[in-house]
Amino acid sequence: MSKDLRTRLDRRGFLKTSALVAGGVIAAPYVATRASAAGLKTVNFSEAVHNLGYINLYVGMHAGIFEKNGLAMKVVAAGGDTQTFAAVLGGSADFAIGDATMAQISRENGGPGVVVGTVVQRAHYFGVSKTMEPFTDPKALKGKKIVTSPEPNTNYSVAKRMLEKAGMKVGTDAFIIPVNPGTEIAAMLAGQADVAIAYQPSVAAAEAQGAKVVFDFSNYIGPFCNTGIMVLPTTIARDPEMVQALVTSFEEASRKTYADPAFSKQVARKEFPDVPGEVVDKAIDAELKYLIPAQSVITKPDQWKNLMDMQVYLGNAKGTISYDQIIDNSFAEKAIKKLG
Repeated sequence: MSKDLRTRLDRRGFLKTSALVAGGVIAAPYVATRASAAGLKTVNFSEAVHNLGYINLYVGMHAGIFEKNGLAMKVVAAGGDTQTFAAVLGGSADFAIGDATMAQISRENGGPGVVVGTVVQRAHYFGVSKTMEPFTDPKALKGKKIVTSPEPNTNYSVAKRMLEKAGMKVGTDAFIIPVNPGTEIAAMLAGQADVAIAYQPSVAAAEAQGAKVVFDFSNYIGPFCNTGIMVLPTTIARDPEMVQALVTSFEEASRKTYADPAFSKQVARKEFPDVPGEVVDKAIDAELKYLIPAQSVITKPDQWKNLMDMQVYLGNAKGTISYDQIIDNSFAEKAIKKLG
């Protein structure tokens, strides 16, 4: 990596997380421990934030799908979109899932990054409030305070673009208050904002505390590569079999997530033991109803276009790297052919 590229990525926070992961500061929600005994290949895998948008990942692990394909998944929650891609750039992770714009930005600045699949196919965010009524016109947010993760995390991006498309100026007509990823609901419930833009199971947990969903981003935006599987081209060249096994596992896990909702709920309860079971079940029902987890790992052109249109509009990306240059669907296509 060139010094100039490292400087530019560091300004966006890409490089600071590899040290945190290596130092064990961020806990791993799931670590496969049978790799040596079972002859499995250990895969260091970084997820942006532990949340139910990634239910297909957790279904794949608990159902033994990754192991069946020869992989032992060692998963660490990085704490945000920039941090998860930083783990790949820094070499502490083989793959990362998060906002795939991070790979796009890297490529536009002369760095590496390939997207080999989609994990979340729609915006998995909901506007949640204790004081507002449900709305469909974003102008209802005029004069309101909205809490999200910091820029350039996806929920910040979708909120900013929505406000600006509605003719409002952020900081004047409406206000975005950034907080640590995963704490959006708590900030709203504490009265710091009128609306929180958050994901499951935090949304269902907020509903259990008297809040309500007031806005649905999944239908507002439509097909959307909210979360992609990011990897370096050197990893693909060094171990294409591992990449294929991982993508094939995601394809099978995505299908099982929808085909067996009861199992998905069992998995979700295990992944979020501190959340009441009925709350987790409601969260999974919402995830599947709104088609938020990817139904197939393949990244479709319309999903990528909607992501890039938003990020170019916001100035987070330039859009100079085309879909065909950054998306490698060859592994997904082989997975689909294999599974039928």
